[in-house]
Amino acid sequence: MTPIAEKLAAFDTATLHESGAGTVMSPAITMVSGGRRVAGPAYTVMCPPGDNLMIHVGLARTRPGMVLVVQTHDAGYGVWGEVLTVAAQSLGVVALVVDGSVRDLGGIRELGFPVFSRGIAIRGTVKASRGTIEQPITCGGVPVWQGDLIVADESGIVVIPPANAEAILARAEARVKKEAAMMEQLRAGKTTMDLLGLKDPS
Repeated sequence: MTPIAEKLAAFDTATLHESGAGTVMSPAITMVSGGRRVAGPAYTVMCPPGDNLMIHVGLARTRPGMVLVVQTHDAGYGVWGEVLTVAAQSLGVVALVVDGSVRDLGGIRELGFPVFSRGIAIRGTVKASRGTIEQPITCGGVPVWQGDLIVADESGIVVIPPANAEAILARAEARVKKEAAMMEQLRAGKTTMDLLGLKDPS
């Protein structure tokens, strides 16, 4: 994990979003394996429907600490399985985020590899057609550029341009401190109505 990714991974995605990480992937893409927050620069892959050749090509070119982010165009195919998971782990890939489906979920979960996908599908793919790697793609309804910082957890997935990361981190740190103080006041008997200055409309 890169130093900036490690810092981002200390904050949940909701906090990062409220701190300025405005690009949020569709909630249809959820954590299906791994059970932990991940962060890293995106390695972008785009595949034609029903074909995962470019995932194999892209995976072979990734660097340790990266998050593989894939656009597939058809969630009816399982474009990723146990074999690719073992390959990804051996190469130091942090996680997979795929706007599409995976299969071999039991094996992937046993390996503990973080996967965020739109669904699960047992139908396999061919490996024949050209797509793209290291180019802008769309994943979860938002654009993702090669090298964008991805943070993903149970709550969702945010995409952060590297130039914005330090400012978002500073706001996230301030927000966490503010919320910690609020939690103490709530435990002491204050209400959210008091602390947020809300008015009862009744």
